[in-house]
Amino acid sequence: MLEARESVRNLPTYHPPLGGRAGLRLDFNENTVGCSPRVLARLREITAEEIACYPEREPVETVVADFLGVKPTELLLTNGVDEAIHLFCETFLQSGDEALIVVPTFAMYEIFAAATGARVITVPAEKDFSFPTSDLLSQITPRTRLIAIANPNNPTGSVADANTLLEIARLAPQAAILVDEAYFEFYGKTLLGQWRSVPNLFVARTFSKAYGLAGLRVGVLAGNDAHIPMINKISSPYNVNGVALACLPAALDDQDYIGQYIDQVQQGRKELQREFARWGIRYWPSQANFVLASFGPSKSAFIQSMRSRGILVRDRSRDHGCEGCVRITVGNAEQTACLLFALRETLTEIGAKEVAAK
Repeated sequence: MLEARESVRNLPTYHPPLGGRAGLRLDFNENTVGCSPRVLARLREITAEEIACYPEREPVETVVADFLGVKPTELLLTNGVDEAIHLFCETFLQSGDEALIVVPTFAMYEIFAAATGARVITVPAEKDFSFPTSDLLSQITPRTRLIAIANPNNPTGSVADANTLLEIARLAPQAAILVDEAYFEFYGKTLLGQWRSVPNLFVARTFSKAYGLAGLRVGVLAGNDAHIPMINKISSPYNVNGVALACLPAALDDQDYIGQYIDQVQQGRKELQREFARWGIRYWPSQANFVLASFGPSKSAFIQSMRSRGILVRDRSRDHGCEGCVRITVGNAEQTACLLFALRETLTEIGAKEVAAK
């Protein structure tokens, strides 16, 4: 009988809870106000002929490369960062290899790496979710062929120092090192271009978060121009749809819109963290557009009470070390005000007590 490969049969299944999302969606780290009006204007201009043609990726890659300050030969546009991770694993891993990931983190690193038949080794973050540099370095062996690191990390919002990441890449020259900067805009620090001195380093970016293009699915995988063509070999020439390619330059052109949104998210992040401190709720300082907090045994009651007030938040209890934890996305100023109002009502309802003055 026909069967899938053993490595595929044994994979965990990722089921994002996308259904029934009525309310203020603070559960998926999406842009909460939508894309730039310039993107919508470009969408209205798209012709039937453009839709009928196979999409041409290279001209837009040149635009993105110029925006990022890298060479067009150093990047590949992908169908979201998910495809970037998939192509990365398929290029550099095979059965018998080892891949290292720090947990908790984005689930697709493990899924795509394990699908190749490689052995995935998980390295737990420190108790405060800080980056486990020593433990990770101790797991590197001659069989290590891939290390994936989200920076900032999801779901914790924690970051690793740039020098630490470069040290890892230098100490594992036989391994491909992916630094996933999906939340870069909310953090502001990048390793773009560092592959010119550390050639086994790669950086991923997305336009799903700050840019509000999650529905169009556009990501970037960037790295040394000796390696990107190898990844491109297994990429479909039409992997990014024509509508996304038409709209991406318009999104990049409106940096004022993006900057205003990022400023509001960063301010809202501070306000949310202050509110957690006021109520004695344990949280982890974040450099992303969300905050992870622990509600312990009250977690389910908290999620349901917030939903009853029209606020969706994400249960992260199944992630390593995150039992009782909830992740809350931060939106614009108006949405943050709504969030904080609902949060105070909910905390009172579930029996929390204020421990600090406003």
